[in-house]
Amino acid sequence: MTGTVAQNTKILPGANYYDLRIEIQDNNFDAFPGQFVHISCGPGFTLRRPLSICEAEGNMLRVCYEVRGRGTEYLSKLAPGDKIDTLPPAGRGFKIREGGRALLVGGGIGIYPLLWCAKLYGSRADAMLGFRSKSLVHLDDEFARCCATVGVITDDRGFVTQLAEESVCRAAEQGKLYSVIHACGPKPMLQGIAELAERFGIDCEVSLEERMACGVGACMGCVCKTRDTGDFAYKRVCADGPVFDAREVIWQ
Repeated sequence: MTGTVAQNTKILPGANYYDLRIEIQDNNFDAFPGQFVHISCGPGFTLRRPLSICEAEGNMLRVCYEVRGRGTEYLSKLAPGDKIDTLPPAGRGFKIREGGRALLVGGGIGIYPLLWCAKLYGSRADAMLGFRSKSLVHLDDEFARCCATVGVITDDRGFVTQLAEESVCRAAEQGKLYSVIHACGPKPMLQGIAELAERFGIDCEVSLEERMACGVGACMGCVCKTRDTGDFAYKRVCADGPVFDAREVIWQ
């Protein structure tokens, strides 16, 4: 799937976060919150880079990313008008509920796939966002424009799991328990959110991060351990996920 870079701008001064908008030439592509695109990083890079879809509208695809190596550094140098090669939106995304309230919990770059969820839920969602430091807080203003409430916490003050627990407890006291939690971020954070959801009997979906090679489920390089009838099974994060029912995942 070929696209043209429409925008590729730095989100924060002094931090390597970028907002990339891609105009897709194929108007027939479908995308859903929680899916990812596998982007080619140009000559010399055998493996593509999987980037979560931040949102999509019409033939415009938005992904945000952090420069973490040579591949994403290559992406950061793309300019408007440059051609970019991507595999179509892939993977299993979040199931957006038609009714009820949602709690969105993101840690670091895990906030990106949740922004589209926030825009679809609107005032039926609360968002809790965690960052390493105050200087790295970003996109919280976009969440605030659509969610009922937005909580932000940095590592020097605590963890986003604390904000999530406070929000769930408050909702329970008011008799307005969430119908679902959507979460994306580091694995320890996701485990904590899964345990919180289990405690309160709330459906919970988690988006897992694993290193991917092929991105289409062929190489089996991104498997995670999940519960199966009487035992366990390995599932592919790229093809069977990246979003899983939290009760499926074996965290240890």
